[in-house]
Amino acid sequence: MPEKLQLSRNNYNKNILNKSLLTITRNKLKTASLKENKLKINIPKTNIPRVNRLLASCLLAIMLIVPGCGNTSSIDDYATNNIESNVTDDITSNVTDGITSDTTVSSQDTEKSQQSSSSSESVKGIPKEDIKIGILYLADPSEGDGYSYTHDLGIQGMQNNLAIPDGQIIRKTNIDDTDNSIAAKAIDECIEEGCNIIFTTSWGYMDITEQKAEQYPDVYFFHGTGYKSNGKNFSNYFGRIYQARYLSGIVAGMNTKSNKIGYVAAMDSSNSEVTGGIDAFAIGVAAVNPDAAIYVKVTNSWYDPVKEKSASRKLLDMGCDVMAQHCDTAYPQTMAQERGCYGIGYNSDMEKDTPDSCLCSVIWNWSAYYTSVVESIIDGTYNGENYYGGMEEGLVDITRLADFCVEGTEEKVAEERAKILSGEFNVFDGEIETNTGEIVGSQGSTLDDGTITGGINWYYKNVKVAD
Repeated sequence: MPEKLQLSRNNYNKNILNKSLLTITRNKLKTASLKENKLKINIPKTNIPRVNRLLASCLLAIMLIVPGCGNTSSIDDYATNNIESNVTDDITSNVTDGITSDTTVSSQDTEKSQQSSSSSESVKGIPKEDIKIGILYLADPSEGDGYSYTHDLGIQGMQNNLAIPDGQIIRKTNIDDTDNSIAAKAIDECIEEGCNIIFTTSWGYMDITEQKAEQYPDVYFFHGTGYKSNGKNFSNYFGRIYQARYLSGIVAGMNTKSNKIGYVAAMDSSNSEVTGGIDAFAIGVAAVNPDAAIYVKVTNSWYDPVKEKSASRKLLDMGCDVMAQHCDTAYPQTMAQERGCYGIGYNSDMEKDTPDSCLCSVIWNWSAYYTSVVESIIDGTYNGENYYGGMEEGLVDITRLADFCVEGTEEKVAEERAKILSGEFNVFDGEIETNTGEIVGSQGSTLDDGTITGGINWYYKNVKVAD
């Protein structure tokens, strides 16, 4: 298991934490807290009237009875490295409103209740002590960076939030997602070891996960990314990462000097997950710098250190002075720093690897999802629905901007963030011009979720594919 994060960069991390707390609230108060933010109540024995001390003691007793209150276990999944600095005023206000609003929590709980009651089959909960969870990882999370690492941080966060010990977690690492027989063997091994919940975290596991869900109807299967599900024991989970990609594009567009921005991509335009992220990033770049171009180098692999290093070198040799990525290693970031260029990290906060070049990182907070879905299986409220969270739910975000970002970057990001959170702007709005001159979408509308997750097979107008 990877060493727990030593947190650094954090203006947005507290926002993610508090949003996650709201996400995992399910008709009862369950809070998760960081050690650094744990509840501290001091009741001096002097200078306080006895009646006040009595009242305070009663309140403390009540809080300790309520499930979750006073929990001092730390959440280990946050993909940033520090939680000490203060959150900016606008974000603090947003989080405070979200956490304290009875209307917000009530409407979410009502919706979940309606969805659960409308399910054709009642779901019987599994006692927490009988839960056993298997996870398939594309790489080894202990490497300390990248996609698998971030998912495992989410699993660790879920364990802490729900007090599930390591003995109830089975991790399968370095499972090739291009060979169904390898993934099938890993899933079968998990089931043989008693797993009744299985998470398969990479796109390539989709078809075999679907098959195994049919073969084992009493096991819950959850596939990360992709689009398949059966509404029963097999569902899909992903997030609106394009929201964070858009914000990071603004950062890149404002900080490039050569107007050449590199992007190492795992898959070509046939894959909507990767292409949608590139396009959202490119739209963000164009919003602040219409003269800049994004040069995409495709590796055709979700995880290939050799190809990712070669692609990074190619883009830097072309004169790209900001490097972004949708790949698993940190090579685009480390090589950018070696060349004196900037980087936009992905999955976890890559500032720890490249402190002199990382402008920000696009991050996932998978604990928000893992906690919620495992808890729903324990308490019997799981309804088979797919999950597609975003910044509002605390699933995706960008880290605090580097101090060396050009003046005005933070203000522009805050402005656009507010538009996304309010619903005023949805990234893929209106008519969108592709790099072949075609028009996608229409005035006054925005692309629907189905199109975003499975129908973006075109590049935005400022995207060029490198040979």
